[in-house]
Amino acid sequence: MNAIAWITNCFSKTDRATALYKRGMAKAKKRDHQGAIADYSAALDAPDGPTSLKGMILYNRGIVYVAAGMAKNGADDLNAVLAISDVQADVKVAAQRKLAKIESRTSRRHA
Repeated sequence: MNAIAWITNCFSKTDRATALYKRGMAKAKKRDHQGAIADYSAALDAPDGPTSLKGMILYNRGIVYVAAGMAKNGADDLNAVLAISDVQADVKVAAQRKLAKIESRTSRRHA
């Protein structure tokens, strides 16, 4: 077994999703929007990740999409957070607030 396969097998699927999520957060802090989006997307694709983590990943990816100038993608992710039943209430409230800000900015541009 090569080293990469051994390392991969050492992590559970949930651990991989968590590691990618944390790496995405680190990249987002450095304003590496594309890198953060890629890591968050990979974390979402990791099978068997907990639904509560999926909500956090979608929320954070949505915020990064907005910061990168892709408000539509961000709104889609934030709406997806609201559709997940297992997401913490405070995460849903934060997603609703961000969606309201996006909508407010969009309506001011079109007014």
